[in-house]
Amino acid sequence: MILHLDNKPFESIKNGTKTIEMRLFDEKRRLLKENDIIEFINRTTNESIKAKIIKLHIFTNFEELYNHFDKVKLGYSEDEVADFKDMAAYYSIIEQEKYGVVGIEINLV
Repeated sequence: MILHLDNKPFESIKNGTKTIEMRLFDEKRRLLKENDIIEFINRTTNESIKAKIIKLHIFTNFEELYNHFDKVKLGYSEDEVADFKDMAAYYSIIEQEKYGVVGIEINLV
């Protein structure tokens, strides 16, 4: 599967600090399985990296997901405030209620 990312989360995955990719658990993401390979493509540079799915963590909404993981694993730096409301820029509350959300735990390959 191919997933596109903005530059900051892409670089955080590339340098190994972001190990949880957060997405809506919609029809596309329901096809994912442990050990699948995801190709992440940087929207800014078109660079790509590949990662293996270690585990899929399913939650009702991003608030639950944020409460479960360390903010650095989610792509925040130590000095940033991690706020689940940041995900509202990508996915509405209605979409979250309809599909749920997934934390895709990954390792670079």
